[in-house]
Amino acid sequence: MSLTLTGVTLTYPDGDARLTALDQVTLDVPRGSLTAVIGPSGSGKSSLLAVAATLIAPDAGTVTIDGTTTTGMSRGELTDLRRHKIGIVFQQPNLLPALTAAEQLQVMAQIDGRSPAKARTRALELLDTVGLAPQARRRPHQLSGGQRQRVNIARALMNNPTVLLVDEPTSALDHERGAAVVDLITRLTHQQATATVLVTHDRTHLTAVDQIAEVQDGRLHVRGHSM
Repeated sequence: MSLTLTGVTLTYPDGDARLTALDQVTLDVPRGSLTAVIGPSGSGKSSLLAVAATLIAPDAGTVTIDGTTTTGMSRGELTDLRRHKIGIVFQQPNLLPALTAAEQLQVMAQIDGRSPAKARTRALELLDTVGLAPQARRRPHQLSGGQRQRVNIARALMNNPTVLLVDEPTSALDHERGAAVVDLITRLTHQQATATVLVTHDRTHLTAVDQIAEVQDGRLHVRGHSM
């Protein structure tokens, strides 16, 4: 397994008490597979993704990324783990307005210390993979919403992560473009052999996922194969 959550419980302060966001959650996501996490607003989907991304430490339970258990790791160690092992696709692309599509990706590799030449080669390869090679020199305002989301996905894959976490990638897209983005994530999961978790409220695009996990009041119910 490349991503394993075991007995994860997460609570938040709520007045004089504490609100349980995740309650004894266990989830296994193998490499090369796609797990969709569904559930209503406030059910705990975002909390699950934040814990899996090591952005929030759970009250109890463990998170294991590519064989490394994150319990007790320092902030710097967690940052290094995210940089090398985890790709995150945020709901909004948040692309830098002044940078071209290729440069958006190159920045990620250069932060990691790769040479500009190697970073550009990797960026162009990924843009070609997501169907955006002709748009490599375009800036965000010259791209459609679906194209910007494809850049966002390619950027998350720039450092060859073993775990890919995707947060509501279709929320700002129409049905057709949303379906295309989910199809792309599915294809890239198999091609790049990532353990992918896709958080979504839209159940209409889940025909090709490997398992579906539904969050209800902080509890996770894994329902097996695709719908």
